[in-house]
Amino acid sequence: MKISLIQMNSVPDKRKNVDDADCLARAAIAAEQPQFISFPEHFDWAGGSAADKVAAGEGERDGPAWSMCRQLAADHQIHVHTGSFYERTPDGKKVFNTSVVFDPAGREIARYRKIHLFDIVTPDGLRYGESDAVRAGSEVVVADVDGIKFGLAICYDIRFPELFQQLVKQGAQVLMLPASFTLQTGKDHWDVLCRARAIETQCYLLAPAQHGAFQQGTETRHTYGHSLVCDPWGHIVAKASDGVGAVSTRLDPAYVSQVRAQIPLASHKVL
Repeated sequence: MKISLIQMNSVPDKRKNVDDADCLARAAIAAEQPQFISFPEHFDWAGGSAADKVAAGEGERDGPAWSMCRQLAADHQIHVHTGSFYERTPDGKKVFNTSVVFDPAGREIARYRKIHLFDIVTPDGLRYGESDAVRAGSEVVVADVDGIKFGLAICYDIRFPELFQQLVKQGAQVLMLPASFTLQTGKDHWDVLCRARAIETQCYLLAPAQHGAFQQGTETRHTYGHSLVCDPWGHIVAKASDGVGAVSTRLDPAYVSQVRAQIPLASHKVL
């Protein structure tokens, strides 16, 4: 399966972000002819206040981000993974950080709402309070993409390996991790965490990421980028450089089976 990951620099402008995502994706499709394409975490919005994030949220279906991805899938007859976008909660007080997968007919086949929320103060003193605007999801989700099982996760989820073990129990062969890693944590932890999750699950790991600066109130914040693909042995087989664009490679589900046969972790588990 040929896949392409889109790397973006989203800003506090939903229309611009959605239009930029569409243009980047269609350029990647023209150049690479992938069967599957994915965007980074909250590709539709970055920065602003908690109230701004909630205001940028869209309904469960038919909002700008959801509709663009659905149309992209139908136009090119490929699977599209939205990365994630902000979806209004039923009471309208917060948003979910939501991933959706569309099939080549533009039908929604899976929806995951981020479970682990990024509420920390980084070593440089910046506070990240995702739960100020976002309500956590609770369901573990695996999608069938042309017979390959894709387990869905988002960004901070990567620090919780038990989620990925649950995805493998549900049959995952590929792990999706759209992300918006901070520059500070990304430069030290990004490659290590991505490789670790791939090695311990013996899955491909696909991580499309945000890269560059955005405004959070009066502060300028920076995301790390370096969108990448790890194979089930833990090798990074594709990686984006700085800036916006795309990175592409091929997935071989037979290689997942080969690695699992070489080191049969599943049969050795005692807990």
